[in-house]
Amino acid sequence: MKTTSYYPVIMTDDVAGTAAFYTTHLRFAPLFESDWYVHLQSSEDKRVNLGIVEADHETIPEPARGRSAAGLLINFEVKDPDAIYERIQAAGLPILRTLRDEPFGQRHFIIADPNGVLIDVIKPIPPSEEFAAQYLEGAVG
Repeated sequence: MKTTSYYPVIMTDDVAGTAAFYTTHLRFAPLFESDWYVHLQSSEDKRVNLGIVEADHETIPEPARGRSAAGLLINFEVKDPDAIYERIQAAGLPILRTLRDEPFGQRHFIIADPNGVLIDVIKPIPPSEEFAAQYLEGAVG
């Protein structure tokens, strides 16, 4: 399968509120808006997209219809997590994991969107020697 694009689509009971969260706090902009679906694109990188769909819309297969996003963690790799962290703090959003360096090779923090979807804002950093040994050759730059 040759994939030409990939992006997550969040199923929610609040399409407008979820879209507002991503546009306000994570600098996405709408490419398409309806009352049941919004397609967002990062205003900083056109390759980064996100869909938001009404959980009970008829296009959702019946067995999954009505379910909201749960158990989902979306990673956003960025150049400056510190600046985004400051902006998120200033907005008064709850921070579930404070900004920190992890020995496995990430500087990151975690917040949640209005649906409880976890958002991990990450910058790769060199891992500790212990974790570097677990990477395949050439995987760590």
